[in-house]
Amino acid sequence: MPITQSNRRGRVEDHRLITGAGHYTDDLRAEGALWAVFVRSPYGMARIDGIDVAEAAALPGVVAVLTAADLAADGVGPVQAAAGLAGPDGRSWEATSRPLLARDIARFVGEPVAMVVAESRMAALDAAEAVLADLEELPAVVSVTEARAPGAPLVHDTRPGNLCAEWERGDGAAARAALEASAHRVRMVAPVTRVAAMTMEPRTALARAEPGGRIGLYLSHQSPAALRDALAGAFGMEATQIRVVAGDVGGAFGMKSGPLREEMLVFWAAKRLGRPVRWRADRSEAFLSDEGGRALEFEAELGLDADGQFTALSVLMRIDAGAYMSARSLPPVLNMGGIAGVYRTPVIAGRIEGYLTNTVPVAPYRGAGRPEATFVIETLIDKAARELGIDRVALRRRNLIGADQMPWPANWYFGYDCGEFETVLDLGLARAGWEGFEARRAASEAKGLVRGRGLALCIETAGGMWGRKGQDWANLELQADGTISVAAGAFSAGQGCETTMTDIAAQMFEVSPRRVTYSQGDTDVLAKGGGMGGSGATIKVGSAVRGAAERILVEAKAMAGEELEADIADIEYQGGVFTIAGTDRSIELTEIARIAADRGTPLQAEGNFAPDAPTFPNGCHICEVELDPGTGQFTIASYAAVEDIGTVLQPQMAEAQIQGGVAQALGQIFMEEMRYGEGDAQLLTGSLMDYAMPRAKDLPMYDCGFHEVPTGMNPLGVKGVGEAGSVGGMAAGMSAVMDALAQLGVTEFTMPATPGRVWQAIRAAE
Repeated sequence: MPITQSNRRGRVEDHRLITGAGHYTDDLRAEGALWAVFVRSPYGMARIDGIDVAEAAALPGVVAVLTAADLAADGVGPVQAAAGLAGPDGRSWEATSRPLLARDIARFVGEPVAMVVAESRMAALDAAEAVLADLEELPAVVSVTEARAPGAPLVHDTRPGNLCAEWERGDGAAARAALEASAHRVRMVAPVTRVAAMTMEPRTALARAEPGGRIGLYLSHQSPAALRDALAGAFGMEATQIRVVAGDVGGAFGMKSGPLREEMLVFWAAKRLGRPVRWRADRSEAFLSDEGGRALEFEAELGLDADGQFTALSVLMRIDAGAYMSARSLPPVLNMGGIAGVYRTPVIAGRIEGYLTNTVPVAPYRGAGRPEATFVIETLIDKAARELGIDRVALRRRNLIGADQMPWPANWYFGYDCGEFETVLDLGLARAGWEGFEARRAASEAKGLVRGRGLALCIETAGGMWGRKGQDWANLELQADGTISVAAGAFSAGQGCETTMTDIAAQMFEVSPRRVTYSQGDTDVLAKGGGMGGSGATIKVGSAVRGAAERILVEAKAMAGEELEADIADIEYQGGVFTIAGTDRSIELTEIARIAADRGTPLQAEGNFAPDAPTFPNGCHICEVELDPGTGQFTIASYAAVEDIGTVLQPQMAEAQIQGGVAQALGQIFMEEMRYGEGDAQLLTGSLMDYAMPRAKDLPMYDCGFHEVPTGMNPLGVKGVGEAGSVGGMAAGMSAVMDALAQLGVTEFTMPATPGRVWQAIRAAE
């Protein structure tokens, strides 16, 4: 049966979370649990000449002080997410070796070099101060520019020039020739700054023994099944010996995925000591050790003919991978196709280079390359419009892929199955009141302010990566009391999967959502699952829930036929009741559930779904700002967006996802930036006194709408929404900044648009 749009207000999980009934890892109690505290390197780069733990180990309450030597004694080696990136010359770029505890070299401020385990957290903290680490500070590099410089200190001796990855797609020579033949060329060189995920709930973990001699790891993580496999590989165990449980998680954004260091060490300590061990990062520790987001720079060029038609696009992206490269450093490769945008550019070439620096490694962060790709193409188009004196809407419109050209072939990288980009543009302009801007600008000018507006058309891949089929699972069971249990392979860290999957199951069985129970994040309940990432939960798990429900209903219908002594073809199902067509003889689904349970064969099914190709959510985002030229202070005046996310099942939650993504994007444009000191690689923004985050007063009221173009890539017609706001928000926000600054003669400016930097740019232009 088709799944229809919900008119639900609020989420199933809201009552639990806002009344203090959530189940977070730090809420768990474990009798006799020890506390872990980490000793971290204070240097950006240092040789470890020795670690003296004797004094610390002798302090009251200390159970163990563990170092890399103990890991080696237990046969535990480096742990990384394998890379295997194919380079343009045929070389396979592999992950750099990364130990759980640094042994010979510490490569960033905050890298753990020892682990103290004690009876209390305070005892562990005191003992950590007594660990004597003999470290010799070495020269460090903190930026791609420094890392690439001739003679720069090497982060890893095995990576000359600090180069850790290369990738190319497209014909670079053809792109250069097309650019040289173009009537007009515009170029940009710009960074996308490093930011912190800043999850509301810090990382936390508890490891303890489980029945049957197993070990359980309870933690704040977004992909429990994948982590269980990583633990098994790292510690030479069978996956069945390990249970991983993630309860409620207060934000993840990509940072809480993969083989996280401290969490794996907590697991190892519990295994080694035979006692429960727990750890919780405080906010300062999170700044030092949480893997960062974005951190890259672009050199890009767009060619246009005399009529303003795009002729060629060339993009070079340089990634700051941090101190260690792994698969977690490389999502921009998978999302580089977004630089093509929604346009018909005939020749495109892209190149990515990754460089190592003495900073905390980077990882996926909401959008993971998608916002950056959109930022490049939309910034180039704005710049072309300004330099050529062409209306920016008209310039975009004349280069858009038409709805009648769908499906759009994968000429360079991505191929789009469907989309109505011009309609989305028109709806976005109308929602933002584009035609009334001049009146609003005049009103701002009367107050001594400069008003700017930004426009971005965005597109992204969701539910899987181009050329790589994604898959996820769900288990459904009809319980003896007639309730329906759903176990999802997807993971929700705030995006509302519990509500979505509950409603899909309830609609399939035509019963109240109150009869559906939901579980996630426990490998004992569902051993496999994709977790959270790539805006794919509803695409894959929603489709899996639908498929599993269909199979259960087929079995239940057959049982109803048996009980009613009727041909299955005569059985109809509606509203939780099976009826013989044309009669009043019926049997309820709850009764079928009881009968199946009594027979010892409860009705259950595993659903799985693997789309043939990813989907492509797309949108139009428009941001308006006011600038005080005397102070450099920007205020976000309004924000409007129209998104095509395919079939919209949960409008309220979909809009909330867009709002959250936009907030993170605007935070990066106007204030957020992780900074390290040149020369010593010390973290300069290590607290909320130094790292600014947007508050409610800094953000506008959002005006979001949808244009539904269902995809045929999954039975629900959905395209994904979790990252849509961040993908359009970065480009739209920066577009508005540049529109305002251009009115004051500023032609070049890079994020973040903090008052001091803006004020300096205005003064320089004067």
